[in-house]
Amino acid sequence: MLDINSFFSGFVDIISRITINDVVDISIVAYIFYKIFMFIKDTRAEQVLKGILFLLVATQLSETFKLHTLYWILVKSLEIGVLAAVIIFQPELRAGLEHIGRTKFNFFGKNGPNSSEDSLNNTIEEIVEALYSLSRQKIGALIIMERQTKIGEIINTGTSIDGEVSRQLLINIFIPNTPLHDGAVVVRDSQVKAAACFLPLTESKDLSKDLGTRHRAAIGVSEVSDCISLIVSEETGDVSIAKAGKLYRNISKDRMTNILRSNLKSKSEEKSFFKGGIFR
Repeated sequence: MLDINSFFSGFVDIISRITINDVVDISIVAYIFYKIFMFIKDTRAEQVLKGILFLLVATQLSETFKLHTLYWILVKSLEIGVLAAVIIFQPELRAGLEHIGRTKFNFFGKNGPNSSEDSLNNTIEEIVEALYSLSRQKIGALIIMERQTKIGEIINTGTSIDGEVSRQLLINIFIPNTPLHDGAVVVRDSQVKAAACFLPLTESKDLSKDLGTRHRAAIGVSEVSDCISLIVSEETGDVSIAKAGKLYRNISKDRMTNILRSNLKSKSEEKSFFKGGIFR
């Protein structure tokens, strides 16, 4: 029988050897694993991670019980699996690296003038008014709001505009049978950068069959960047929003305004490093 006193004595001895460096090391690793899990949560990579963990446990058990043939097969499967995972999940790996690249460090507190906030609110108001004006007329529209991930390659596929965002400009662009109505408008920093832009279509097989090319393009571009896609259905007039590969349909005007305000925060709203808000 295990000596309880010896067990606790050994446990206390281990605890006493832990240094501040060990605590920092463990905390960093735990945080990294947490961020990785949250990043792949509700994606196909989550299921693959569960499969990898199962293989690791099975490999250890086969070695423990000396099941040599099974152990050899599992080891070889893991060796090949690492390379296969890199190939299969290249889009997810790219998205992860872009996510790291979008991380912002702000050591000096609020740095944006009030005019920046006013400009953001005005841009949101103009876009929302344009969306629901088009909705009432059942005129199809697709507006891409660029965020941290730059989508210059998509902007280059369209016609350069470089005009200030206004409801009149947006409505005019999407009027049927006009030269620029077919395609997407890209908005960057309160400027309409380009119109009639081509977007990548989503490859998801789980979408409703009633969704057309406009909605699939909106989802597709949100899968490869952190942009927000705004869609007006030509058939129903419903206004939808796509973000991070997910589509949210039939959004009310007030809700759309709140969503855009919460997702398009200006730099002046970022918390300072000294207040604990390192990451946006």
